[in-house]
Amino acid sequence: QVQLVESGGGLVQPGGSLRLSCVASGRTFSMWSMGWFRQAPGKEREFVARIRWNTGTTYYADSVKGRFTISRDNAKNTMYLQMNRLKPEDTAVYYCATGRIGGTTAIGYTYWGQGTQVTVSS
Repeated sequence: QVQLVESGGGLVQPGGSLRLSCVASGRTFSMWSMGWFRQAPGKEREFVARIRWNTGTTYYADSVKGRFTISRDNAKNTMYLQMNRLKPEDTAVYYCATGRIGGTTAIGYTYWGQGTQVTVSS
């Protein structure tokens, strides 16, 4: 079992920044992929970014490329999502997830956090 806890969400004005954190505990996940997804009201959950834990290789959705940066701290078992130049359409609940398959769809992830709300509004 792996437990994931997100933090760092909140209310920010358009153009602002937030950094989300996801702390993992439990079973070792050094060979797994970790990802961020988001879900806005009335919409399906969508992929945001993912990182290979052992290599640090990253991949982003086109909608966030150039504005968001995913990273990890192996020693702290923590993954981050630095979000810059936020837009109202980034408003959603953000979830972190981990799984052996990874990828850009939710089916590739086994364990999920509880989510953290990000609201971009003036």
